[in-house]
Amino acid sequence: MTGVASRVCRRREDQIDALLWAGVDRDHIHVDTASGAKAFRPKLDLVTQLLLEGDTLKVTRLDRLSRSVLHLVTLGAEPRERGIGLHVIEQGIDTSTMEGRAMLGTLSVLAEFQRELLVANTNDGLASARA
Repeated sequence: MTGVASRVCRRREDQIDALLWAGVDRDHIHVDTASGAKAFRPKLDLVTQLLLEGDTLKVTRLDRLSRSVLHLVTLGAEPRERGIGLHVIEQGIDTSTMEGRAMLGTLSVLAEFQRELLVANTNDGLASARA
């Protein structure tokens, strides 16, 4: 029923096109402009409240939803208990299957690791530039 896309390094229009291609009605696409690293994301919070049992939250990529394993687990637990699925388009993750749930856990760990590497490399670069 609902798709969420947030700010990314690639064009927002591409994400909207991917959601439309995946069957999300344009009226059900909500765009958050806050970073995926931020815990407070008003549109995402609204969408998770609007979802009903049997609905599926669709996102273009896992890192658009969350960049922290803890946040992803927290974000994913409550909708799952309510019978709401998650479909990550580019990674082909569908939490209605056992394999999809396992892949979600694995990729969330890797996404957090990648984010931490990026932050560490940025800090190293800034420190080097200051020196």
